[in-house]
Order: sequence, then structure tokens, then C-alpha cells
Amino acid sequence: MLFSTKKYSYITLFLLIIGISACSKSAVDPTPTPTPTPTPTAPAFDINSIKDSYADVAAASNYLRWGSYNVHDPSIIKEGDTYYCYNTDVAYGTDIRPGIQIRQSKDLIEWKFYGWVFDGLPTLGANFIKQKGIQPFNSLWAPYVMKVGNEFRLYYSLSSGDPRLSVIGLATASSPLGPWKEQGLVVTSQNDNTRQTNAIDPTVVVTPTGEHYFYYGSAWDGIYMLKLNPATGLPLVAGDKGKRVANRGFTNGQYNGNIEGPEIIYNKDLKKYFLFISYDWLATKYNVRVGRSDSPEGPFYDFEGRNLNEDIDHGPMILAPYQFAGHAGWQGVAHCSVFENAGQYYMAHQGRPGQDINFMILHVRKIFWTKDGWPVVSPERYAGEFTTAITKENIVGDWEQVILGYRVVPGYDKEQNSPDFQVATTISLDANGGINGSTANTWSYSAPWLTMKWSNGFTDEVLVERGRDWENKKETILFSGLNNKGTAIWGKKK
Repeated sequence: MLFSTKKYSYITLFLLIIGISACSKSAVDPTPTPTPTPTPTAPAFDINSIKDSYADVAAASNYLRWGSYNVHDPSIIKEGDTYYCYNTDVAYGTDIRPGIQIRQSKDLIEWKFYGWVFDGLPTLGANFIKQKGIQPFNSLWAPYVMKVGNEFRLYYSLSSGDPRLSVIGLATASSPLGPWKEQGLVVTSQNDNTRQTNAIDPTVVVTPTGEHYFYYGSAWDGIYMLKLNPATGLPLVAGDKGKRVANRGFTNGQYNGNIEGPEIIYNKDLKKYFLFISYDWLATKYNVRVGRSDSPEGPFYDFEGRNLNEDIDHGPMILAPYQFAGHAGWQGVAHCSVFENAGQYYMAHQGRPGQDINFMILHVRKIFWTKDGWPVVSPERYAGEFTTAITKENIVGDWEQVILGYRVVPGYDKEQNSPDFQVATTISLDANGGINGSTANTWSYSAPWLTMKWSNGFTDEVLVERGRDWENKKETILFSGLNNKGTAIWGKKK
């Protein structure tokens, strides 16, 4: 049996963590209607006002003050001069209102809460689950938003008390703020003994020739892909559930279904498709891996050239629970949204502070591309543009370094115990080109690339940028990149 009793307990804990509750049998299916635009009355924004916890504004009556708080599984799109964020129905310490939350931002830093996509659960999705004799959860998960022509398309996930019974539906609107109208169900999954992945976590890529490919999946059989009808946003072939393009496989004889949250993009400069995938689960090592392909249908390959469909763990891992000095660290950082503006790519995801995993804060990071075409993300959240040049002299000194080093987990049971923060250590880049007081290890800098060669055979090639030290609330210098083995390396100047 692919789905173990232990896995059920993980799902149960996950639901408790994000505050999802099943709707009562007496609930009436609401017809989705637009939520009116509220009139926020917030004080002038100060970046230092973004905290790691927010119990003081968590009450439902304070939703206009949520800003970047209560964000999980975000999907972000830009229209005009405004970014729009849509995310899973979550709330810290208060009842959940179902409907998919909407936020707006001009700069990816200050976010203002707008309202909800739906006034309750979408009828088509809820009815499909109820017809199977099961109650749907009173919350929507993992939306994905895109624009096709003048139409905005929003894909939503709805699951139920039977973990295999889930649906992904489509709603459309002429504005990113709605009103939204249901158009149909894209894929469904149910407990019918067929080999298929769970119907949650949608994402879509459009090819240069206008074809639409849809990716989804969680827990049961990896990540699936199918073609959509570009005119409707629904499957090109009715009932098509697609084919698998990524998997983790079996560990110690047990199926490891801790793979979910796909995100797909096409980089027109590199002429490649990049598939970002989340490994493990929220309360443990929740992390982001990536593979790439010349075709939207795959095969997708990892850093070592292995097919993502192989029954093994894949790298590179480019985001994972981490901890800089003087901070409790961030966990739950996977299930990302990747988007682009004016040639710059960004990654958005939730961050859950080490001192209390129940808080959920939106993180947005810059994406950079290594010389051989792999994406890496900044070690710190985006805080605007810093234009001052970085010289070789600026590089000299002490740095905090984080190595995102766990790529192959030694067993299905053993991986499910803690976030296993990747903790920063100190390295010194000496003025004479040595590292840590020794010329056996050396560094060189040709802006924006810093190269560190270690006597143990590792070479770290990282891109240097100015950014915000969120832990210490000041400007600093950062680096991010991969070593010659495909391990992500982060740095922050002390």
C-alpha cells in the first residue's frame, strides 16, 4: 500500500499546523461572489515593522493589518505596476475564512490585504467531493494564477477527509481582483486503487509556440504533467490525468511520497524549462529542489544529469530551513512561486520562524543564474535595489556561511523528525587571498562572481550582491551559488 498509517498522521499534523478544519454537514454551498474592496487605514510603512511573529494582529477582525502575515503557498503575478499574491486559506490563532486570500504590493516588500477570491468554497469543487459521500475541507489550498490574453486564470486545490479525494478547479476573471467565475474541474483524484498522484498543487507553463502544460501532484505518485486547451485552460483531452515527470520513489522498502508543490517556468534566455519541487514536509526539512529540461514534457534532469523520474532524491537543493547567528531560523520554506519582472526572476514562499512554526510570513527572494544555467536564490529576502558597487576590498572580512548540505536523506522514517536547520558558520576571507588564515584555501573575485577553492576539492562559485541583513536590520553584502558538486552555498558579511 503506497500510503502508510504513519503518513496519515503527518497529514493530520500538517492540517493542525496550518489551521485547516473540515466544514460541518449542515454547511450550505455558497455561490462564489467577489469580496468588496476594503479601505485600509494603516500607518506609514516601515520595513522594520515586519516581524517574525504577529499574534497582536492575528485576530480575524484585524485582517486589513495582515499584510505579509498569514501567507502559505503563495502564487504571485504582476499586472500593470502592481503585484498580486494569492495563497492557501490559513490564519494564525483564529478561524479560517475559506476563499483564497488576495494581497497587493507595488514593491514586493509592503503588502496590503485586499480580500478573498471566493465567498466560501467553489461550488463545482465542493460538489464533486460531496457526491462521493465525503465532506470537503473548509479551506482552499495552493492556488496558481496566470494571465492569458485579457483573462486571468486561477487554479485552486480542494481536498477532503479522505486524503486521496481532491480536486483542482479553474476560475476566471477579467481583473486580478475579480469577480471570479468557475469554469470547470481540471483534474480529480480519489481512493479507487488507481495509480495516480493527489490532485492538488497546480502550476502551468506556456511554451514559446503557445502550448499550455499543466503540472500538479503530491504524496501518491510524484509530479504529473498534462496538456491544456489554451483557449479554455481545461484539459486538452477530457479526463486526462497526465503522466509522471518527477518522483522520489522507495526508501527502505517504503514509498516516499514527500514530494509536492511543483512550480514550472520557461527561461527564454537559457531556452530551458525549470521544474521546482518541494521535498519532505512542513514541520521537518521542507525544501526546494530543481530540475531542467529542453522540453515541457521532460525528461527533466538534476545537477548530475539524472532523470527526475528515477527513484532517488535529486539536487540541487536551493532553499531549505536555515539559521543565521542571533536568530531562531526559518523553516517550512518550500512550495514556492517563481515569477519574473523585467528579466529579474524572484521566488516567493512562506517562512515559519523557528520559535513558533505556526506563524506564516511571506518571503520574496531574488533568483540568480549560475554560469552553467542553474537557478540559485538569495540568502536573504528582497528589500529593494542596492546600487553601490562591490569591490575586492569589500569582500575581505568575516562572513556567515550556510551550506545547504542535506541532499540524500538516509531513510524515510528518519527524515521525519525535525527541520534540521542548516546553521551558519563563520569563515574569514583574508586580504592575501587566503581563507581562515590559510593559503591552502583561496578566494578570488571578478565582479559579481566570488570563487572559493578549498583544499578538500570543493570549489564554490557564488554571485555577490548587496542586500538587507534581515536578522540585524541593516544593509550588508550577500553571496549565493553552487559548488562543483551542486550544493547551494550562501553567505552574509558580518
